This record gives sequence, structure tokens and C-alpha cells, in this order.
Amino acid sequence: MEMAGKPSRGMKCMNVDIFVDTNILVYSFDGSNPEKHMAAKHRLDELWEKQRPIALSIQVLQEFYVTMIRKGGDRAFYREVVEHYMQRRIIENTCGLLRKAMEVHHKYGTSFYDANIIAAAQLSGAKELWTEDLNTGQDYGGVVAVNPLI
Repeated sequence: MEMAGKPSRGMKCMNVDIFVDTNILVYSFDGSNPEKHMAAKHRLDELWEKQRPIALSIQVLQEFYVTMIRKGGDRAFYREVVEHYMQRRIIENTCGLLRKAMEVHHKYGTSFYDANIIAAAQLSGAKELWTEDLNTGQDYGGVVAVNPLI
């Protein structure tokens, strides 16, 4: 959703239950760590079965695709997987998202790329951000980081 100008505080473009970060998608396909693979696959399968509304971002899909190809994955297969995920609710890279990410980066002191993920989760209206990269239980402006692998 393209946003003109600076987004107002609390602006949401949609409401979903969960925003899924790259590492959870990667673990669900990558069997090199069997424990994390099975946990991620199981948790994502639960989301699909229960048809819970989730969101992803363009950044997440780009990172997922590049990571899986670097791990030797088949480009055509992972292109199809990304196309499938693009049927979900997607937060696109916009000027509004960049502004929000810079605010998050300043406020929480995360890496900029993590701030961009947090900002996308905030804009999605998600209650939870499923990730392994942030402090589980920490509230980032209404979005709580959850490590679904533990």
C-alpha cells in the first residue's frame, strides 16, 4: 500500500495476527538444523491450517529467496514459493515504511534492517512478530517479539 507523506502515529494499513520474519521462513524449508526446521514447519503449518491472518514484507521475501538460493536451492522452486507467499498480506517498501523504520531504529537501537522488519510489523497491525532475531517478549510499539521455535 503506497502511503503519501509521513504516516501518522499508530497508522495501520491492515490488521493481522502475526508478522513472520525471514528466519522463520528459512528454517521451515532448510533442514540443516532439524530441530529448528521441524519447529518452524510445525508452527507455520498451524498458521495455515487455522487460516490465521499473517503478514510478510517485501524485505522478508527478498531475504528468504536470496538465502535459499545461496544455500543451493532451485531458483524456479523458490520463485514459486515466493509467488505463493505474495498471496498473503504484504507490506511493500515505501517512503512511509522507511520513515517508520528510521523512527524505530532511533527509538529501540536495533539494527536498521531489524527496525525495518519491526516497522513493517507495526504497519501490518500485527500483535506478534515471529522472529529469532529480537528479544522474545519485548514490546516494540504494540508488536511483541515472539520466538516460535522455543
